[in-house]
Amino acid sequence: MAVTDLSGPDLSTARSTVDLNADLGEEVTDDEALLTVVTSANVACGFHAGSPAIMRAVCEGAVARGVSIGAQVSYADREGFGRRPLDVPHRVLRAQVAEQAGLLADLARAAGGAVAYLKPHGALYHRTRTDHEQADAVWAGWVDAGLGALPVLGMPGALLTLAASTGRGVRHEGFPDRAYTPDGALVDRSLPGAVITDGPEIASRALVLAPTVDSLCLHGDHPGAVEHAREVRAALEAAGWRLAGL
Repeated sequence: MAVTDLSGPDLSTARSTVDLNADLGEEVTDDEALLTVVTSANVACGFHAGSPAIMRAVCEGAVARGVSIGAQVSYADREGFGRRPLDVPHRVLRAQVAEQAGLLADLARAAGGAVAYLKPHGALYHRTRTDHEQADAVWAGWVDAGLGALPVLGMPGALLTLAASTGRGVRHEGFPDRAYTPDGALVDRSLPGAVITDGPEIASRALVLAPTVDSLCLHGDHPGAVEHAREVRAALEAAGWRLAGL
């Protein structure tokens, strides 16, 4: 599937550092291997995958390797892996986000680290780009967890706009292993070509995206994910990029 435009906001001026993130703790990923490659770990907080024990183990591994820890909050949807759009009332979603983020913050602290950023997962990630009420619920839950001073990672949209309007940090993200629509959204996973699985192509796309984003996301839930992450990191470093966590 052709990609019309991979670029996000122009962040290229005097930039030589980029982050490489992946979703971990989802019970379908080689967490240990990916932690040797990525610089930030989006830790599943139990609502779409994971458990307190798994979260703690990922946090310990991240701390040991100097990898930043992010709260990957989601809809309460383990059956659908958090990828089904749900209509959750504001107050309920707010409480769910606070619960997830608060638990991860406690576990990260127990592992000797700290949560560094927020990144919604799956359907919630995409919903909060266009749905202002859902974005507000996520932001409010993040604040309720005592983490509102920390940045939000994502694509341009309602949640990042809200975070920026409160004076908090935002971090823009790109996806070298996903196809984009002409308007800059990600192609629905159910469509052919939505997920890119060719390693050299993913690495090439990462080099195109790197000057326009703060972080590059690689999905760990498909075969070859670890090798693709290694290829992307090698390509970035060969091109002169320094990798650093959020």
